[in-house]
Parts: sequence; structure tokens; C-alpha cells
Amino acid sequence: MEVPPAASSVAVVLATVLFLVTILRRCNHHHPKRKYNLPPGPRPWPVIGNLNLIGTLPHRSVHELSKRYGPLMSLRLGSFRVVVASSVDAARLILKTHDLAFIDRPRMASGRYTGCNYSDVLWAPYGSYWRQARKLWKTEILSPRQLRSHEHVRNEEVRAMLRDIYEHGRRPAGERTVALLDHLLMANLNAISRMVLGKKYVVDGGGEGPAAAATPEEFKWMIDEFFFLSGALNVGDMIPWLRWLDPQIKRIKRLGKRFDRFLERVLEEHEERRRREGEGFAGVDMVDLLLELADDPSLEVPIERDGVKGFTLDLIVGGTDTSSVTIEWAMSELLRNPDALTKAAEELDRVIGRDRLVTEQDIPNLPYMEAVVKEAMRLHPVTPLLAPRMSREDASMGDYDVPSGTLVFVNVWAIGRDPVVWGDAADEFRPERFVGSSLDVKGQDFELLPFGSGRRMCPGIGLGLKMVQLVLANLVHGFAWRLPDGTVEEELSMEEKFGLSMPRMVPLEAVAEPRLPGHLYAGP
Repeated sequence: MEVPPAASSVAVVLATVLFLVTILRRCNHHHPKRKYNLPPGPRPWPVIGNLNLIGTLPHRSVHELSKRYGPLMSLRLGSFRVVVASSVDAARLILKTHDLAFIDRPRMASGRYTGCNYSDVLWAPYGSYWRQARKLWKTEILSPRQLRSHEHVRNEEVRAMLRDIYEHGRRPAGERTVALLDHLLMANLNAISRMVLGKKYVVDGGGEGPAAAATPEEFKWMIDEFFFLSGALNVGDMIPWLRWLDPQIKRIKRLGKRFDRFLERVLEEHEERRRREGEGFAGVDMVDLLLELADDPSLEVPIERDGVKGFTLDLIVGGTDTSSVTIEWAMSELLRNPDALTKAAEELDRVIGRDRLVTEQDIPNLPYMEAVVKEAMRLHPVTPLLAPRMSREDASMGDYDVPSGTLVFVNVWAIGRDPVVWGDAADEFRPERFVGSSLDVKGQDFELLPFGSGRRMCPGIGLGLKMVQLVLANLVHGFAWRLPDGTVEEELSMEEKFGLSMPRMVPLEAVAEPRLPGHLYAGP
């Protein structure tokens, strides 16, 4: 009987498939694929995984899931296997015990387009370049000597902010409400600009000189966009074959180009000054230092132009937004808790008096103010899900396995509100819990990790703490604060807006009445 051609073709295909399956089975028999005992988690959907379970505030979404699946939980976000740690013990395993296994970064669009092609310290992959960068940040860029040399800049910009708020308070009664975040961003941006770039590149009226990038409103938009896009779960990152459809990837590319134009102008201006001054030129800011390091032939890995731009962007953006957001949350909590605000003001009157402003040398003598900062960072960590890590190798964590290539998050927001650690009042603002406590924010106590821990800990912790403590202490010391008429403490919105940092959904507005003699608010 003659076999039809179509049937013959099908038979050949089936025979080929059976042959390949047999070969694969034999290969697997001799080289069995390892079976992993993954942490528990929800069953993923095809293609999207568990993306359908992640809401607009991912740190809260995964916290709710962890209540069901445990403090070490598996998820699937598109093509990524993900593990989330939501307890002190789980965080310690990831950030300390297995720090080297989980030290890498994923190759995400943010790192490519706003991290200067993975050349900054945040997104650079683990390796000799990143190890050298981390060392330079500690010993050169943000060394104690560097920070001391710019202390006068921080003091001057804090005084300028206080003067602006003081002048605002002299307006007619109905116009005295202060939009605090605007003042905080300008103070931090001006201080960082002077330390890093040598002058205020962004000021009212468009800036100084040809390198000015934008008005304050435009630059604030760029910083807000940076932190939102760096923290967002982009579909194009999670499901790479849909990247061309992801509107957020397009936003990231557009933002990266704007920052690159700004940074190029900054570098060109600094390079022109170096040529003009000649061989004996002594740098005056951190960009000068970075350009000097880039010319150092003794470095193990050369710092290319992208590296100089990436480090500069880390300093400007990281030093502006995170400090401002933390201070705004701290002031929000103090306004909702008048007793704590009164205690902080009384401590400042007792230690500082009312004849001068607070300096950085005063901070160690203000234990209650330090406690206020720690409590604000506990409840409102500026990076609620620490920047994602990527496992470099298989790791065992108790009874569970975490395979190589897994995306790893630590939910410090959940840890900061864990009743096992903080008791029944975990959601309440109580600075007293830190008075006399040895718990610190410097990465050794896993109950409190606003800056992270381990080798990937935020290298800007020293500068960040100085700005937060100095600005907050002077705000409380310089003014008597109250909410606008008609706003009750209990009704003050504390909703969050997610990004790599976690600002208030609704910016804080308050009324400030001067507490100190008028001449203290004047310029230096």
C-alpha cells in the first residue's frame, strides 16, 4: 500500500523528535539537572510570573505575601527567579553570611542608560572595576578628610535654607505655609553641587555659566524621574522580548540622554579649567578629583569617561534626593507627634542655647535628635527594597536553595515594622526606643538597615547622615513648626510614592515661626 507523501513527512518528523528525546534523556541520565529546594512562594503564571501580585507599592505587596509564605520567599517576575528576605535573620544571611554570593547587580535598563553603561558604583557588576571604585569612594571621594574640607559649604547652605524659610514666614498670614521639600531639595542640591561640581549649577534663573543644565523645577523633575525609574519594575527588564513595547524603557533612555548632556558640559568646563591653569593646578571639587584619578596610570582598571560621569551622577542624585526625602518624613512624624517635637526642641535649647545654630560637632551631644533620625529611617527607609542584587553562584540558606542568577531583594521596610523585633507598637513613631540603645544605622545591626549592609552598602552613608542630622536639627532649633490651620495631626496623610527612594505621595506643608534672634538667619 502506498503511503501518502504528507504522512511520510510526518513520520520522518516524529522519528526525528523521538530520536532527539532519547538522546536528551540519556544525556540527562548521565548529567542529571540539579533539583533546587526553593523557598516557598505563590504559583507563577505563564510568561508574567507573579507580576500580577505586585501593586504600585511593591514593598507593601511583597510584605503581604511574606505573611503567607514566610520571611524567605520565592517569586517569579517575568523571566527572573526572585527571592525576597523580610526578616532580620534572612537579611543577615544575604547581606553578611552569603554577601559574596549575592554581591552582583542585574543588568537592567536603569544601569545601562542612567548608570552610564553600568559604570557608576550603584549598578557596576561585581569585579575588579567595582572593587576599585568602592575603595576609591572610601579613601578618596568621600573620605573623612574630603567631608571635613567641605563642612563650611554644608553650613552655609543650611543657613541659606533657614534664611529662605524665615523670609517666607514674614509674608502675609495666608501665605506663610512652607512647602518643605522644595527648600530641602534646594539646600541639598546646592551643597552637593558646590562639593562635587565646584559651584551651584542649578539655581533660580537658570544657573551659573554655560554648564547650567536646568531650572530648579526641571532638575527636580530629572531627579524624581531618576528615582522612580530606577526603582520601578520595568516590564522590559522582567520580560526582555517585550522591551520594545515598554514605555518606561523609553523614558529611561530619554532621561539618560538629558543627564549625559549635563555631565558632558560639566566635564568640558572642568577640563578647560585644568588646561588653562596648567600642570600645577590643584583641584577644588570632587569632579577635579575624579578627573585626576582617571589620569592615574597606577590604577588597576582605568576609569573611563563613563566612569567619571557615573560617579558624578551618583554623588549629585544620591546626595540630593535621599537626604531630602528622609528629612521630610522625619518632620512629618514630628508634626504628627507634638510631644516628640517638644522633646527635641527642649534638648536643642538645653545643649545649643538660642544664641547660635547647630553645627556638625554638636550632633553627638544630641541623643534625642539622633533617636528621631533613627526612628524616621526605621519607619520610612529611603530605599524600602534595597537595590536589587543578583546571585553569582548557588547558595544554601537553611533548608532552601537559591540558584545562581536569582534576583534578590531585602525588604528593609518590612523589617523596620516587624513586631517580633519592635513589639506591638512597631508602626508607631517612638524615638525613645533608640535613646540609650546601641542599635545603629551603619550596617552592623540588621534590625535597622536604611543604608544596606555588606560590601554593597551605600558608600555615601557618611555624607548622607551629616546632611540629614544637620538640616533636621537646625529646622527644629530654628523654628516652631505647626500644621496649617484646619489640618489635624491624626489626619496628616502619610501615603508613600514608590521609586528607588520612597517620598511622600503629598508633599508636606507646614507653618514655621522663628525661635531664634533674627540675625542668626542672615547670611554668613
